[in-house]
Amino acid sequence: MNDSLARLRSQLGDRVVLPGAPDYDEVRRIWNAMHDRRPALIARCLSAEDVASVLRYATAADKKVTVRGGGHNVAGAALADDAVLIDLSLMREVIVDTAAGLAYAQGGCLLRDVDAATTPHGLACPAGVVSHTGLGGLALGGGYGWLARKWGLTCDHIVAAEVVLTDGSIVQTDAQTHPDLFWALKGGGGGFGVVTRFALRLCPVGQVHLHTGVYALDNAGEALAAYRDFAEKQPADLHTVGALKQAGAQDWIPQSLHGKPVLVLTAGWFGAPAEGPAATKPLFDATVPAATRRQLLTYAQLQALADHSEPHGNRYYTKSCYLADLTGRPIEEFLGAARDIRSSRSCIDFEYLRGAIDDVMDEDSAFPGRAAPYIYTASAQWTDIRDDGENVDWARHSVERLAAWRYGGAYVNYVQDEPEGKFLEVFGESRYRRLAAVKQRYDPHNVLRHRP
Repeated sequence: MNDSLARLRSQLGDRVVLPGAPDYDEVRRIWNAMHDRRPALIARCLSAEDVASVLRYATAADKKVTVRGGGHNVAGAALADDAVLIDLSLMREVIVDTAAGLAYAQGGCLLRDVDAATTPHGLACPAGVVSHTGLGGLALGGGYGWLARKWGLTCDHIVAAEVVLTDGSIVQTDAQTHPDLFWALKGGGGGFGVVTRFALRLCPVGQVHLHTGVYALDNAGEALAAYRDFAEKQPADLHTVGALKQAGAQDWIPQSLHGKPVLVLTAGWFGAPAEGPAATKPLFDATVPAATRRQLLTYAQLQALADHSEPHGNRYYTKSCYLADLTGRPIEEFLGAARDIRSSRSCIDFEYLRGAIDDVMDEDSAFPGRAAPYIYTASAQWTDIRDDGENVDWARHSVERLAAWRYGGAYVNYVQDEPEGKFLEVFGESRYRRLAAVKQRYDPHNVLRHRP
C-alpha cells in the first residue's frame, strides 16, 4: 500500500472500498444496470473534509474522479473504469430553516430526503418526479418536475453551495462569492467541483389535486390535440403531463385496456385543492377518456407516485428532444413510436413547459433551453442484456422521427453517448465557452470526469 492510500485509509477506514473487497460489487452498483464499470477505488465520504482528502489522493495517484450522489443518471455518469469514485450516498442530512425558507441538503440526498424534511412544513423545493432520484445530479443539470411551471427548475432554487475543489480546498459559493462557479452550478451539468451541501430556496406547497385520464391508442390522436390546446393555456397552478405506454392492471383502468398501449394524461393542480376539479375538467371534457381517477395527495406522495415504474437494477436508455409544437404530424409520430415500443416497461413522456421556467433571465444560470415549449422523452426500460440493441434502437428512432419539428438543443440531464460537439449544440457557443472557462479555472487538469 502506497503512502497516499495509507493516509486516505487512516482517515476513512473501511469506507475506502477496493476491488476484491466483499462489498465492492454492491457499493459500485447504480440505478441503471446497463453501466457495469469498475472504479479503481470507492471512497464513501461523510464530510467535505473526506472529499478533500480523496481529491488530494486522486491527484497524487494521477486518477480521474467521478462522483455519485443518487447514482440515478441514465448515462451512468457516476462510474468510470479505473477512476476514483467519490460516493456521497451516506451524506443525506437535510436541515430546514422555516423562518428563512431554506433547506440545507447534503450532496448525497435523494429527492425523498428533501421532501420528507420540507413537506411537513408546507414547503418544497421543486425537483423531479421520482423520489429516489439524486438531488445533486438533478439540480446541477437543471431539474424539471411537477412544480417547474409554477416555481421554476431545481437549479433556480440553489442560493448557495459548499463545494470541494479538485485541489482539496473547500469553498462556499453564491451570487457574490465565486459567482462564475455559482453560475455554472445552476444547470451546467457538473464537473467543476464536488458539491457537498446545497442551500435551497423553498416554496409553499399544500395538497395536490391530481386528475388522470386513460385513452385507448385508437382514440389518442384527438386527445393529444385537446392536450395541446389545454396545456398551452394552463395557468401557473396547473401542470399537465402525458405518457404513452402499456396500461397496467390497476382497478380503475378498464380490463379491456390492460396490457395494451394507451395514452395517459395527468393534470396536477397546485392551487387551492377545492378549485382543482374545475381547473382540470375542461381537458377531460374535450375528449372523454376510457376512465379517470382523481386523487388528493401531499407533495411528498406525489413525488413518490412513479417510483415503482423506475426500479433500481433494470436496464435503461433514454433519448429526448425539445419540440416547437404538437400540431399535425408530430402527433402521428408520437403514436407511431408508441406502437413500436419493444418492452412493456418502456414509455414515452411529454409535457408542455414554459411558465416560471422561462421567467428566469437566460444569463442568470448556465441552463440552456428555457424557452422550449415541449419536451419529448423516449425512455426504454428492459431487463435482459440480450435485448439491448432493439430497445436502444427504438429510443433513438423515436426521437429521430421527430427531427423536422425539433425546437433545438436538449435537456442536459438526458444527454448520453453523444460526441463532444453535442454539448456545444445543447449549450450554444457563448454558454459553452463560458462553461469551458469555468472548468479551466476550477478543474484545470480535468480531474472530475462528469461524463462517462
